[in-house]
Amino acid sequence: MNTIDPFSVNLLPAYPEMLLVIAVSAILLIDMFVSDARRGVTYILSLVAIALCAVINLAFLIDADTIFTFDNMFVSDPMSNLLKIGCYIAVAASFVYSRDFVAERGIVSGDLGGEFYPMALFALIGEMVMISANSFLSIYLGLELMSLSLYAMCALRRDDRAAIEASMKYFILGALASGFLLYGMSMIYGATGSLDLTVIARELATGGSSHTIMVFGLVFLVAGLAFKLGVVPFHMWIPDVYQGAPTAVALMIGGAPKLAAFAITLRILVEGMIVFAVDWQQMLMILAVLSLALGNIAAIVQTSVKRLLGYSTIAQMGFMLLGLFSGVVGGNAYSAASAYSAALFYVLTYVLTVLGAFGVLLLLSRAGYEADSMDDLKGLFKRSPIAAGVMLVIMFSLTGIPPTVGFYAKFVVVNAAVIAGRTGLAVFALMMSLIAAYYYLRIVKLMFFDDPVTDLPIAHARLDMRLMLAVNGAAVLAFGIVPGWLMQYCLTAITRTLAS
Repeated sequence: MNTIDPFSVNLLPAYPEMLLVIAVSAILLIDMFVSDARRGVTYILSLVAIALCAVINLAFLIDADTIFTFDNMFVSDPMSNLLKIGCYIAVAASFVYSRDFVAERGIVSGDLGGEFYPMALFALIGEMVMISANSFLSIYLGLELMSLSLYAMCALRRDDRAAIEASMKYFILGALASGFLLYGMSMIYGATGSLDLTVIARELATGGSSHTIMVFGLVFLVAGLAFKLGVVPFHMWIPDVYQGAPTAVALMIGGAPKLAAFAITLRILVEGMIVFAVDWQQMLMILAVLSLALGNIAAIVQTSVKRLLGYSTIAQMGFMLLGLFSGVVGGNAYSAASAYSAALFYVLTYVLTVLGAFGVLLLLSRAGYEADSMDDLKGLFKRSPIAAGVMLVIMFSLTGIPPTVGFYAKFVVVNAAVIAGRTGLAVFALMMSLIAAYYYLRIVKLMFFDDPVTDLPIAHARLDMRLMLAVNGAAVLAFGIVPGWLMQYCLTAITRTLAS
């Protein structure tokens, strides 16, 4: 059932966003009167706000309606609700993992107050707007709200030169990517006369716009989207930002923003410009091949775990693109739903695994010290069997070893590529996975077979962090053993979204 509200009177689809805006404003005010010793109030209120939003979106997901509002600029559909719930889980888990880290480093105390949590929530609002955007205008507004918040979070530690440098790199390259997106949007607007993705799709279907101008604008759009996804050749910022930013902030950048970037990529390219699938699929194919090759090969020589995870992200997003460019074959979209749902499943489960990887690094960090070197993982099994076990599951999942969820995620996107007749690319992706196995399993070897380089005990973590880490590892295993219901949700969400 589709409900269109051209007069913008239906605020129901935007209730989660409105609730979170009110909650962030209240948290900022409350935080002004909270002492450093009671800063945990900000943390608790932030989690409560996320939980309330999740309940609303879960109700929307169960209802499964597609509702357009704000003059068609905002849409609530099954895909948007599923991705928003994914974002809530990612941000909430990031808060739990980061609580001790940001407190010990003064990121939520002193002159800065509790700005870490409100800025992360503002970034979450931007991601939510991006996910539900049905217009170039709302896409850009959400994108900039998310990006500006993350730029500022990178530089929260003003006495850390590496963090400041990472923030500047992220800001400058992010501004360039935003320029690409805006220029591409302006070309599409000039050709179709609309910013509404639904109108653009209808205009393109009638063939009333200039093919040359559309392709020219499409190139710039894909370039901007590629930066947000972090794929080659727009990947330069990822390893530097992951390594330079505080680990808690790197986790925020590597988690929920990937879901939002996937959403706008699908909205623009599939919902808005499916007529030009032959053109943008070729571009995505090149980006995927380059990302798989460079990401995996460059990761081999890394000694920084965060930098390795950065290159791993590049390769993993290249794998996800296999699903995105396999939806339309010879002008026929018969396999579109299965291909795009495979890509959706992949990005959701990738975020789940990367949360666990950074969670272990945050567990190993202590006051005045960030765990980042490979040496920090040596002998981890002897120091903390549970942390080593979780990291083992995470590395197996990123490699694609059963019974972890990473194996099934890789299987469904490779299967989509084979069905689309891109067998050569599927084989290439599997070969790159063999290369990836070297550096992922190297971490397993360090944890279980090397001696620790330090006798210092791992700092005692709070119960909520230990519980979250255990649940995170168990989820990676559980979704690998029983992936069917999440895959079915993804397929249903994509099918109903494309049908609207």
